[in-house]
Amino acid sequence: MGNPFVHAELNTTNLSEAKNFYGRLFDWKLEDMPMPEIGTYTFVGVGEGTGGGMMKQMIAGAGSAWMPYVAVADVKASTKKAKDLGAKILKDVTEVPEMGWFSIMTDPTGAMIGLWQTR
Repeated sequence: MGNPFVHAELNTTNLSEAKNFYGRLFDWKLEDMPMPEIGTYTFVGVGEGTGGGMMKQMIAGAGSAWMPYVAVADVKASTKKAKDLGAKILKDVTEVPEMGWFSIMTDPTGAMIGLWQTR
């Protein structure tokens, strides 16, 4: 079987407004978790299907955008393979303590996507 989408993350310029909007629009459970590296991270529980999260946009000058993450068995090897295939690595492999590792890239057409390896 192929690699599934496992997480959808909103990087937003206004976390409070986004939480208010999505919390009222959908029947999502929003749970804040303080993370010293980035501030507040809001986990999005959707019930069935792929959940996600919301956080303040960390890329200077960038607008709000949703980004999907795809599960991989080896994030270092998959990130290298993506680069060899023409991806531009925006965030190299980074650990999320006690959870796993991720990387972020744009594909050769400019679309952004993340890779995720669970601990």
